[in-house]
Amino acid sequence: MATTATMSITKLDDEMVRSMSIGAVFSDFGGKINSLDFHRKDDLLVTASEDDSVRLYDIANAKLLKTTYHKKHGADRICFTHHPNSVICSSRHNLESTGEALRYLSMYDNRCLRYFKGHKERVVSLCMSPVNDSFMSGSLDHTVRIWDLRVNACQGILHLRGRPTVAYDQQGLVFAVAMEGGAIKLFDSRSYDKGPFDTFLVGGDTAEVCDIKFSNDGKSMLLTTTNNNIYVLDAYGGEKRCGFSLEPSPNTTIEATFTPDGQYVISGSGDGTLHAWNINTRNEVAAWNSHISVAACLKWAPRRAMFVAASSVLTFWIPNNNSKPAAELAAGSTDAQAVAQSEQIG
Repeated sequence: MATTATMSITKLDDEMVRSMSIGAVFSDFGGKINSLDFHRKDDLLVTASEDDSVRLYDIANAKLLKTTYHKKHGADRICFTHHPNSVICSSRHNLESTGEALRYLSMYDNRCLRYFKGHKERVVSLCMSPVNDSFMSGSLDHTVRIWDLRVNACQGILHLRGRPTVAYDQQGLVFAVAMEGGAIKLFDSRSYDKGPFDTFLVGGDTAEVCDIKFSNDGKSMLLTTTNNNIYVLDAYGGEKRCGFSLEPSPNTTIEATFTPDGQYVISGSGDGTLHAWNINTRNEVAAWNSHISVAACLKWAPRRAMFVAASSVLTFWIPNNNSKPAAELAAGSTDAQAVAQSEQIG
């Protein structure tokens, strides 16, 4: 996989996106995958699953490096810190009794470095600042909390209506918070206590936003709603650049992702398919069978021509050049069953 996936992401075009196919499959999860995250600089992926596992993967070789289990707290939302061996993970179990909604975990020696208490209900959105030790969490208790990895106590709190969703821009200067009625509020990271400096509304759609992502160049924002609509907004003025409607998935929220060049959007759908659109032409350039039913988690790797899609199965997608050495892939078929038979679990 190293040969194909290291292909320059600046060379992405419709043909390469269309050629994406499954290069590796990991199907040994004991439940659905709740969330996943790529490290910004290292070739690493982390997943959090309903089976209370946190798993670390080497994405250059499609290899499982480590699995840790967290039976007391569970594993729900997850994101890397700046260190490749540490993550922030939110709890699924015993939140009422312990109050330990968030944990700072070392994957190296399976230790909890710090607990973060404050949220009264489950955390549904989690993101790390790209520039410092700050991170944010949005909870069903209608609060967004701002934290510092080095300190147990919450550094700031925003009280909101509805289910909050949070995201930092790639420079860490601005963060976005989605709230009830499809409103997106933008805050200056250094002076958020002064309130939002701008508010966007997705015209005509009042569904709750379940995911926000900024493009790498900071010019666009990607919103996914609970009724499976996807919008690309201008990050400066809030104007809608394009929008796509997908099949509903009543019990599962889907995730969409930008490619690193910000030119394409990839998304799952309620009918078990995956779709790719060219933002500039607004054309759909590809539609694939996901082979894993509804993909609730989907992210493009920051520095590679690769994305991952997950339900209760994790799949790595790479450009298909029809000449991949078998040793470089965990599997080389686009058929999920054939792949699963030959998968390499690290």
